[in-house]
Amino acid sequence: MSSSSTPTGAAADDLAAANANAKECVFCEMTRQHHPQCARRLPKRIILVRHGESQGNLDMSAYTTTPDYRIPLTPLGVDQARAAGKGILDVVSSAANWKVYFYVSPYERTRATLREIGAAFPRHRVIGAREECRVREQDFGNFQVEERMRAVKETRDRFGRFFFRFPEGESAADVFDRVASFLESLWRDIDMGRLEQDASCETNLVIVSHGLTSRVFLMKWFKWTVDQFERLNNFDNCEFRVMQLGPAGEYSLLIHHTKEELQRWGLSPEMIADQQWRASANRRSWADECSSFLATFFDHWNEDDNDDDDDGKEENGKTNKLLE
Repeated sequence: MSSSSTPTGAAADDLAAANANAKECVFCEMTRQHHPQCARRLPKRIILVRHGESQGNLDMSAYTTTPDYRIPLTPLGVDQARAAGKGILDVVSSAANWKVYFYVSPYERTRATLREIGAAFPRHRVIGAREECRVREQDFGNFQVEERMRAVKETRDRFGRFFFRFPEGESAADVFDRVASFLESLWRDIDMGRLEQDASCETNLVIVSHGLTSRVFLMKWFKWTVDQFERLNNFDNCEFRVMQLGPAGEYSLLIHHTKEELQRWGLSPEMIADQQWRASANRRSWADECSSFLATFFDHWNEDDNDDDDDGKEENGKTNKLLE
């Protein structure tokens, strides 16, 4: 190998760390769940948090004179963030050895929310925190004239929330693209072991962001369709949703949350069945039992093929069983 192709400096350190992790992770419980030959040590939980109540939530006219990214929390929003910190601490501290890593949107209201959430955690439990611009709020334009924005949002409701692009701003589809880019970086951080401490430690990721951005994150992660996204209700201020790792290395909302909560959030029976499969799946039977959204795309099948017809009945039976 030529010297020009040999990793040096930080790249060499990353490669050495990855090789070391690959050797150690064979014996790691998380990795055995995910795949015997996989070097990834997956976070135990990924927790999505919307910011606390902001001045803009209280009074839309705030956006007329204050840039969106500078909108502060209200006193109630500060209290909500403190309560969220205690709630998240209760969730992640169930194990003896655990750590938490934070990503935060660069907006003032999300950074302020993180400061209050962080007050609930002992310093030695926090691996680190990173500002991540790609999980910022949907861009609605610059200074927002209240009456004009009301009319624009009415048009959005008629057009469809996902594809409607605000004048001088973004659509939810644009947010999807940057969230997808962030997820690529997140997987790279996981692969390189940048978010973990040691093999015996449960790592928890907390992403302090915004309502639509968090819904788009879930859409991207769970491969929900545009129509399924349109069903979803927004997060309340400082509401958090927990994606927890199941026994087969799949994340599910149904490990920490209930079916009733998922229904309240707008998930369809088909989406809830998928979450239940993720919560209890055995990876060895993944090819046969993987929940899918086939009914979303196909109205009928070739009835002349008995094998396909039987498979269709079996698929429906599995979905029905999951929903029982």
